[in-house]
Amino acid sequence: MATEFPMDWAYAHGGPAGQGRLRCEPEDFVVDEDLGFAADGQGEHVLVQVQKRGANTEWVARQLARFAGVRPMDVSYAGLKDRHAVTTQWFSVHLPGRAEPDWSGFAGEEYRVLDAVRHTRKLRRGALAGNRFAIRLHEVSGPSEDIEQRLARIREHGVPNYFGEQRFGHEGGNLLRAAELFAGARREHDRAKRGMYLSAARSYLFNTVLSERVRQGSWNHALPGECLVLDGSASFFRASVIDEKLSARLAVWDVHPSGPLWGRGLPPCGGEINDLEAAWLAPFESFRAGLERAGMEQERRPLRLAAEGLEWAREGDALTLRFALAAGSYATAVLREVLRTDNPA
Repeated sequence: MATEFPMDWAYAHGGPAGQGRLRCEPEDFVVDEDLGFAADGQGEHVLVQVQKRGANTEWVARQLARFAGVRPMDVSYAGLKDRHAVTTQWFSVHLPGRAEPDWSGFAGEEYRVLDAVRHTRKLRRGALAGNRFAIRLHEVSGPSEDIEQRLARIREHGVPNYFGEQRFGHEGGNLLRAAELFAGARREHDRAKRGMYLSAARSYLFNTVLSERVRQGSWNHALPGECLVLDGSASFFRASVIDEKLSARLAVWDVHPSGPLWGRGLPPCGGEINDLEAAWLAPFESFRAGLERAGMEQERRPLRLAAEGLEWAREGDALTLRFALAAGSYATAVLREVLRTDNPA
């Protein structure tokens, strides 16, 4: 990992209870997308549900555009899905006034269509409720009792909502390129790549703050001046005082303590939170200034993440986990709290 940007984020539950191998084959990592709504059965768009294996989301979208005879820009999706996995996700294809092709013909070794339904609106990035995971780890070592205790704590208390290391690129390459971009040593005309570097820098600042809150023991409860994020929403409000009513809402996961997604404007929180975040982010002035110049706005992200419906089964040296996560969160945030993983993929 790039030494300029260490990623030794703090653990909330005592560190991994053992180790295992992840993604030995695509079937070890199964992801099913949950849009959170049903297609309405009419309109100029078609929602196409595709199962893919060992394939990149953007590549599948291009193949789908070619098959449907439309421009690549006429195919959209709610989110990127892992390549080294078996994933099910929805794409929207813009077919105004046109008959649909025979979707069963869109099939290959890497993909196949499961369903297709008309819909009035284009599927936009981020327009999903979350994802369901079924993950099998091999060659698992570590006492079963310790691993089960760790999983039970995660089921009750959740995990820190870290951005996954894949966000930062191989050996932190996206962070290095962001630093070059902000220093004027790199020009990037590809909008997608530029956005990826900005996102990596922003995510790194968030993880830095979250890691400090974990070390402090306050990642899953609120401090005075906290910006509390409404569950399932990007909306937040400042809580100058954490009273019994707010404590009750925190206890039932209706609101969450939050960390910064850095951008222009004054930090929205107050009191102790502002002082702590300013101190923790002081070493990253170039990232903060670069994100502000790029036009990013101040936003907030929950510090904690629920592994909903977490279940597990251990058979020999294999461990299978099943759980659901909210959109924008990472399964690796759950796995890292349980086991150190060797990832052949």
